[in-house]
Amino acid sequence: MASMFSRLSAMSLLLGLVACGAPGVNNTDATESKGVKVVTTFLPITLFTEAVAGDCADVTALIPPNLGPHDFQATPSDLTDLSGANVLVKNGLGMEEFLDDLISSADNKDLVVIDSSTGVKTIKAAGGGHHDDHHDDHHDDHHADEHHDHGHGHSHGEYDPHIWLDPVRAAQQVENIRDGLVQADPSCAEGYKSNAEQFTAKLNELNTEFTAKLKPYNGKTFVAFHDFATYFANRYSLKAEFLVDLPEMNPSPADLQRVAAQVKKSGLKALLSEPQEGNRSFNALAKDLGVNIVEFNPLETGSAESAKVPGTYFEVMRSNVNNLVKAIGD
Repeated sequence: MASMFSRLSAMSLLLGLVACGAPGVNNTDATESKGVKVVTTFLPITLFTEAVAGDCADVTALIPPNLGPHDFQATPSDLTDLSGANVLVKNGLGMEEFLDDLISSADNKDLVVIDSSTGVKTIKAAGGGHHDDHHDDHHDDHHADEHHDHGHGHSHGEYDPHIWLDPVRAAQQVENIRDGLVQADPSCAEGYKSNAEQFTAKLNELNTEFTAKLKPYNGKTFVAFHDFATYFANRYSLKAEFLVDLPEMNPSPADLQRVAAQVKKSGLKALLSEPQEGNRSFNALAKDLGVNIVEFNPLETGSAESAKVPGTYFEVMRSNVNNLVKAIGD
């Protein structure tokens, strides 16, 4: 009897440690005991949410990391994930156009939706269109007219959604995710706050690093494949041009002529392609202009392994800046 009592006491102690998210205890058990299931949309939102959630919640990506939001097509299993989730975290600003219909179909009345773009200062997109009302007072008028409308019918919305590529705005997204998770799961509030504080500190350090590294290139222009780099360029006093508005578009002859003129004018040494596009769209143009192609990864896609590691953000962004310096040259 004493032996049985000892075993029961040990099991009770272990369950208590699991419920508190004690170090060394399997994370899956911790999240099962808490019952907090968080679904994210695509790669940067998954990385930020993983960083904030830590051992407090189970994070599942709705969009496989090898697919971007533009390529996503929902399946019955996605509906199942949303139906059983407590929290959904999205980028917002029209990046996940499919989401409203999917949420409606999931019919999860208790689902808490965290829009990580809430309150983040935005810049108008090239084409314009729908936007969320809570961004009305937060757009950046200084850069609202910097983009030209290249006639592609930009479908993201009125405001550019690529806020995660600016480390300062990314820190705001992390804080929004923190606040949403604290509200949805107060039992692990201190964990969410501590995790977010550590991650935002690293984002602020990254911004300081990039500010110093890119200062010699203030005012310089670079050319990316699609229209994703406005916030990044704005943060570091650079000018971003692009070949097409959206990654699935094919460039028109006018697009090619416009970019060719910009490259010649700016003296660029390379064009910035994307991993999911390869070099197919830039090969002929780069050859004609006598420039190279380097990669600037907008973090819309990645490997399954990289999606599990929040530090992926810092690794990719540092690589982007190194390649950008090569492209701009002296």
